[in-house]
Amino acid sequence: MIEQSSSRKKTKSVYVSTVISIALVLLMTGLLGLILVHAKNLSKYVKENIVLNVIVNDNVSEGDILSLQKDIEKDPYVLNSEYISKELAAKNLKEDLGEDFVEYLGHNPLLPAIDVYLQEQYANTDSIQVFIEKISKNSRVNEVVYQESLIDMVNNNIRLIGIVILAFTIILLIIAVALINNTIRLAIYSQRFLIKSMQLIGATKNFIRKPYILYGILHGVIGSLMAILLLVFTLQFTQKQMPELVFLRDWYEFAAIFIIVIIMGVLISGLSTYFAVTKYLRAKSNSLYR
Repeated sequence: MIEQSSSRKKTKSVYVSTVISIALVLLMTGLLGLILVHAKNLSKYVKENIVLNVIVNDNVSEGDILSLQKDIEKDPYVLNSEYISKELAAKNLKEDLGEDFVEYLGHNPLLPAIDVYLQEQYANTDSIQVFIEKISKNSRVNEVVYQESLIDMVNNNIRLIGIVILAFTIILLIIAVALINNTIRLAIYSQRFLIKSMQLIGATKNFIRKPYILYGILHGVIGSLMAILLLVFTLQFTQKQMPELVFLRDWYEFAAIFIIVIIMGVLISGLSTYFAVTKYLRAKSNSLYR
């Protein structure tokens, strides 16, 4: 009786450690999945906040500037725009400089402008040049100012970061599958004598496999739910610490990641259990002692 109780406790501890291992591996996989998904959102956020300053001639009336703004916003390249009057531009510059340059100069030398934000797919040097060529033909426009080097740097860095994250995700997925597989194989290893005993007394392979596979799937589901719970806590903590990251509030994308985590947990656990049990069903009795 004492030996049976000790064996049950040992088996239970093996299964608990298996579930925890699955949960931790799926947590890391889920976190990287969220990073991969939101890297695109971050890229979109950065690109859509690149500003082009359309400087308007000083003799253009405010009504004509607002009319120009409406024309600009009709362009398919444009996401939105903001009219910056001479007074507002002077106020902003005063806050940046920390002194009243208008009072010092005796007049406001700044020109009115329209800050233009482009659609994500057009936030690149080639598309911007096309847009500038179109808008510069308007007689009300003095010039268009933007930071070309910054845009090139943003696009190059985003491309590089995307490649690195994708490569890291593939590597982690391979490691995750290997870790979960090895953990389950170790758990089944402790049951190898029971598996072979059932086979020797006449139980069919499918009859022996079925409960182990069901337990494997159950462990995968429990591990997945634990990983999802930890992911939710991580997301809530991140949103509280950095509320400006508005792109971390898309629960549809979160739901997709959570579903993928559950599917991964079930498939990897179920298949790993199947292959581990099959290995000992095919093994000779003498090899079980190795």
